[in-house]
Amino acid sequence: MTPPPSGQQFSISHGDQRAVIVEVGGGIREYRMAGRDVLEPYDVLAMADGGRGGALIPWPNRLADGKYRFDGVDQQLPLTEPAKHNAIHGLLRWRPWRATDAQQNEVTMRTTLHPRKGYPFYLDLAICYALADDGLTVTTTATNLGETAAPYGCGQHPYLSPGNGLIDDAVLHFEAATRIVTDDDRQLPIGTESVAGTPFDFTTPKPLGALTIDHPFTDLARDDDGRAWVRLRGNDGAVAELWVDDSYSVIQLFTADTLAPSHRRTGLAAEPMTCPPNAFQSGDGLIRLTPGATVRTSWGARLTPS
Repeated sequence: MTPPPSGQQFSISHGDQRAVIVEVGGGIREYRMAGRDVLEPYDVLAMADGGRGGALIPWPNRLADGKYRFDGVDQQLPLTEPAKHNAIHGLLRWRPWRATDAQQNEVTMRTTLHPRKGYPFYLDLAICYALADDGLTVTTTATNLGETAAPYGCGQHPYLSPGNGLIDDAVLHFEAATRIVTDDDRQLPIGTESVAGTPFDFTTPKPLGALTIDHPFTDLARDDDGRAWVRLRGNDGAVAELWVDDSYSVIQLFTADTLAPSHRRTGLAAEPMTCPPNAFQSGDGLIRLTPGATVRTSWGARLTPS
């Protein structure tokens, strides 16, 4: 029997919540509560399109020309977005991860990033997916097993679901003061602007309408627990919510206008990122992971019923 493109599937559940985690890329394929999608799924017989649910390690988003210099040494990575001459979303989206510590409501996916051309560093990586009364929590842990410091950033690529229909009629609430402006051709940072008074200001909740978004946002408003939130209310009145802890300084929103017609604007990508695009070159938000050091980051999702 031919295995599905995403490899083995690992289901976890808690009460009326269910999530499905996949072997390929260690990502999340499905998260539902009371039969309603919180994160937009993809079919078990399909490859994940648009980065759907995948882990973005050891850098999220785009790296210009796949080039960077770290500790005085020039590195060259494969151009995985050749049309724009970028390397995009790290090295682990299509690699197999193994499941460990599996319980009914929790599973941890693990892999090792061995030294390779363009990234000669040695990382142990784990992503724990756990369901509880307050929803889904996703914790990514990276440890430097090598003898030299390593550049590191991480992210993930979930899509909030509006329930039935498109996101056009969904109401978005997202408090971010600054949009990172990117160029039209390669989507690399060229500056920043305040969202105040622009179509990208969702401090007061409003419908997305036909607005196209594929931008990183920063200067995130945070609650007393240090969490920043993205909230998407669907036509059914239920609100799909995503939070990030204070290790994630950037959230990329993507309205999925460039995906295949069947997935176009059917979900809103809300991508937690520890650094902005091109951080391997700019150094902005880049984590210097010293030998033996560990960094841990968390984000989560939940559904607030109507």
